Amino acid sequence: MPAAPLRSKSWLDKLVDKLPDTRLFQFIAGHVLVPFWAWRTPVAPQPGGPPDATAVGDNVQRMMNLVMPLKDKTAVGRAKAALAVAQNTDEIYAGLDNVGTVHFARFVIVGNNLCMFSVYDGDFTNYIRDFIATIGSVFDAIVALIEDGDRVIPSERNVEAFIDWVHAHDMYQAPDLATNLLAQQNADPAQDDLLLLPRALILQLNANPNVSLGSGYRAYPGFAVGQVRRRLGVGW
Repeated sequence: MPAAPLRSKSWLDKLVDKLPDTRLFQFIAGHVLVPFWAWRTPVAPQPGGPPDATAVGDNVQRMMNLVMPLKDKTAVGRAKAALAVAQNTDEIYAGLDNVGTVHFARFVIVGNNLCMFSVYDGDFTNYIRDFIATIGSVFDAIVALIEDGDRVIPSERNVEAFIDWVHAHDMYQAPDLATNLLAQQNADPAQDDLLLLPRALILQLNANPNVSLGSGYRAYPGFAVGQVRRRLGVGW
């Protein structure tokens, strides 16, 4: 039998399909609907950093995405942050070498935030403890330029508070799969069309405005930094 002809959309269907692209709809969704959802269904922000490791391979090449809002949100403030990093670069890099678990690290200024992005092996808490032991006093000069930074310096005398402070500024890392993110919200993926914008996803990103999308691409994910250095013949 010949296939039944496709029913053409009515003018109402076409209008509804175009609504999400209109400025009015986007304004209402962003400034009215989402705040209403957030009020009716409160969502707690997810903690920063990678999820707990469940396998040995998960402890290799973990990400830290530190977003630190500057006290001085002017060009002068950003210049002071750039200068503080430049003046301490050698000490910071030498300290990261001595930590021995860091694959790479870099500082970036994004808007009015000083960011430190790094990839390390092992446990987050141990990474920060080793970081404080090697270059805590040097890093304090940078933290002094950050909102709420004064309360955790000197870091050598406020180790636990400094670890909590770093963790609070570390971006929430969303799971690689959208269905896992919905599971964190206790949402049923079967009831949320992933081709659309599920409400659970919108509410999570409303609670966590800064998000690292997944664990990222990792070259040689099974190798620790020590193994890579030995293979390359690079010393500490």
